Amino acid sequence: MKGIADEPQYSIGLLEGGTALSEVIDNHIYEQTLAEKKAFFVADLGVIMRQHVRWRTHMAQIRPFYAVRCNSSPAVIEVLAALGTGFVCTNKSELELVQSHGIPLEDIIYSGVCKQLSQIKYAAKNGFDLLVCDNEAELRKISRCHPNAKLLLQVSTEASNHAEETSMTFGCSLKECRRMLESAMELGVQVVGVRFHIPSSCEDDQAYVHAVSDARCVFDMGEDMGFCMSILDIGGGFSRSEKQLKQINNVVMSMVDLYFPLSSGVSIIAEPGSYFVSAAFTLAVNIISKDVVARDRQDQAHDEPSLNDEPEFQYHVNEGVYGCFASKLTDTVIPAPSVHKSTALNGPVFSSSLWGPSGDDMDQVVEQCLLPELSVGDWLQFDNAGVYNQGQPISIMPSDTPAPPIYYIISSGDWFEMQDTGITQEITLKKFSLVPYFLNSCQSEAALSVPA
Repeated sequence: MKGIADEPQYSIGLLEGGTALSEVIDNHIYEQTLAEKKAFFVADLGVIMRQHVRWRTHMAQIRPFYAVRCNSSPAVIEVLAALGTGFVCTNKSELELVQSHGIPLEDIIYSGVCKQLSQIKYAAKNGFDLLVCDNEAELRKISRCHPNAKLLLQVSTEASNHAEETSMTFGCSLKECRRMLESAMELGVQVVGVRFHIPSSCEDDQAYVHAVSDARCVFDMGEDMGFCMSILDIGGGFSRSEKQLKQINNVVMSMVDLYFPLSSGVSIIAEPGSYFVSAAFTLAVNIISKDVVARDRQDQAHDEPSLNDEPEFQYHVNEGVYGCFASKLTDTVIPAPSVHKSTALNGPVFSSSLWGPSGDDMDQVVEQCLLPELSVGDWLQFDNAGVYNQGQPISIMPSDTPAPPIYYIISSGDWFEMQDTGITQEITLKKFSLVPYFLNSCQSEAALSVPA
């Protein structure tokens, strides 16, 4: 019999009989309408599994290391660990989280541009040896606090004709790499590989050509100095597009076959983040207030009424940039939501803006979009919400509101396909239990609610 410590902590709703995601969202909106109308996430774990299958199909020779900062929900970590991914962590909290799921230390990379001394010491004490480093000051911190570290040297890269979009804000040039390698040799710190990053906004294949070529140069410099160079990390920047995966694989692997053949023993890894989780999460929010802004402004040149006298609507919803939409604070564009109100879809649409509940001028979720006229109490649905912020409140704003719940689901078809990959409940998802999902059942819905 299992002990209490081994009992599952969370539930995953198993969708039977062709139940659709839209029905699950409808069901939770119905339940919330009868209660407090809180925002909530629905997370389809089958999407993560299918993305893994696509990766394995098109990027078979490149092992993914999931970027935990994108989404640290417990089910995401559990599923990806079961699928055999590694993990990239940027701080102590992420390291602790991943370690709590029993991930082998060799499958964890401690990244981050500027690491705190206390967190480097924590990594050293707990055996997190694989670290990313991109400057000499960081190197000296690591040598003092974690002398057994194994470093991936961050190399800056710039794509032809895309300098503004793809230039890294951190990383070493080839000239700086030699100085870094010499300093590492003097300090007695191991360098085991190279990391670079090409953002998803770059569509120039030559970016990867130049980056892999530069990495080969750094490998040669390191090997000449006596370092055992064994890891090439091509970074993140992966969209959800299957076409992009094929394109990157074709370019990267042709260069890898040239500069890092299989006989070299070099492991090729990458750091997909939003690729796995973005489409897996859907966020539902409720409209809590509504303002009308008249647009019958006078023409400034001729003092004549504007022909456009339609109203503008400002809607406040129960989540904002200090919660689920925190990525908006880093200039991420939040796409317009869909409306959960079928009767309004055939009517006229109006210029609208969406705001969070704080009343702060910064708390604007969507600057402008076209929506039918809505009412307080209506619901909006944001797709591809897996990398917004999963409801974790931002510390700069005090809040006594709990984070929105996450309702995890997986279809029976996806679950059986996951088992076909060699993954079973006996070896994974130890913190979760499968629960048949029933529509319009208050008791079942309560059982599936998982704190974010």
